[in-house]
Amino acid sequence: MKKLFALFVCLAFLGVASAKDDDAKKILEFDTMVGVQGPFLGATNPIRGIGGGGAAWTLKSGRGEIDTAGRLEIHVRGLVLVRTGTNPVNTFRGVVSCQSIDGTGKPSIVNVSTVDFPATATGDSDIEATVSLPQPCFAPIVFVTLSAGRWIAVTGAQSTTAPESEDR
Repeated sequence: MKKLFALFVCLAFLGVASAKDDDAKKILEFDTMVGVQGPFLGATNPIRGIGGGGAAWTLKSGRGEIDTAGRLEIHVRGLVLVRTGTNPVNTFRGVVSCQSIDGTGKPSIVNVSTVDFPATATGDSDIEATVSLPQPCFAPIVFVTLSAGRWIAVTGAQSTTAPESEDR
């Protein structure tokens, strides 16, 4: 009887813990990413303080999500150098960048990174980690970076057509 009661208490506790985890809401879900290119190559024009990789990268697909509990998933396929069509590194990292408010009430940028995750020579990687998001976390941007911290892919999409003129 004591063993049955102990089992019931454990299962009830696990149910409460998983219910709390399920309360996390998605902050961002994305189906597009774009590789670093053009004026974002190198440190000259960083996005949210993160400089771009030194060479142009492209990718076949990038998708993922981040929730309020800080659970981050990024799945990239074909993230490779434009010049060679291969990925020369064996690990990628995920970074979430948030606009936040610092202790003095002023706006701030907070970038939180995962550890390294394996990446194939064909540029495939699955990054699944929990990061400590600042509170609040406004306007999140998700990056895939090299271990050194330079971004090689970011949430967003590249236009396939030239922008229309705004002359009226």
